Amino acid sequence: MLVFPNAKLNLGLYITGLRPDGFRDLESVFVPLPWSDALEVLPAESDSLALTGIPIPGEPHTNLCWRAYELLRADFNLSPVQMHLHKIVPIGAGLGGGSADAAFALRALNELFELKMPPAKLEDYARRLGSDCAFFIQNKPVFAHEKGDVFAPISLSLAGVACKVIYPNLHISTAEAYARVTPRTPRHDLRTSLARPMETWRDTVSNDFEDALTPHYPVLGELKAALYEAGAAYASLSGSGSAVYGLFPGKEMPPSMPVASDYLVWSGVL
Repeated sequence: MLVFPNAKLNLGLYITGLRPDGFRDLESVFVPLPWSDALEVLPAESDSLALTGIPIPGEPHTNLCWRAYELLRADFNLSPVQMHLHKIVPIGAGLGGGSADAAFALRALNELFELKMPPAKLEDYARRLGSDCAFFIQNKPVFAHEKGDVFAPISLSLAGVACKVIYPNLHISTAEAYARVTPRTPRHDLRTSLARPMETWRDTVSNDFEDALTPHYPVLGELKAALYEAGAAYASLSGSGSAVYGLFPGKEMPPSMPVASDYLVWSGVL
């Protein structure tokens, strides 16, 4: 079975408080981004995991795809599998690539072994692997809150909007990003802001990590300014960084932009 775990974008991201469990409360809108890895899951005589593409830190048995398999194997009588993850979505970019890999592994295993778990049950398993993993089970725009693993429906679609995502070859760990941000009350209601024309988002939709990280990594602000200069209606850091994206409604494709040769760029239509 071959699946293609896609990334996500954050439309706004507000860190609103500290939780007793050590996590942060947040508010954000998650939307799928068709920048994808490739994951193959097949029955096998013995367990194996192959990793290709962008190097992934850590031992293979700590990979989120393998942890997803072990999580289900603890509750179900699963036979051995061989997995092959080809990593394309950059790591430490704020695009949720690792979380997507884990969620798509759960989905693939559910289908491969005919476990017949409904989406809500798969989301429960996904939450045990990471705060935003559950989003990728149903993989549609949602308003995310609490740890980013509780969702409410939102009437918002970016279908047909041209988008450019630039990863400046800069890995920002989640731990570092959260250590630099201070929780605060949002200045604007996110859902109300996103219901207005996209051209107004620049003034009312923000990512709290931008203020916290840009002084330490000026390239983030430079990329955002370049996207606006290129005509983006809205540009932002995604997640806790370091990918920066721009939205270009009314364009068939985003405009070309000069970037450093070691940057990774995704350009297309949502």
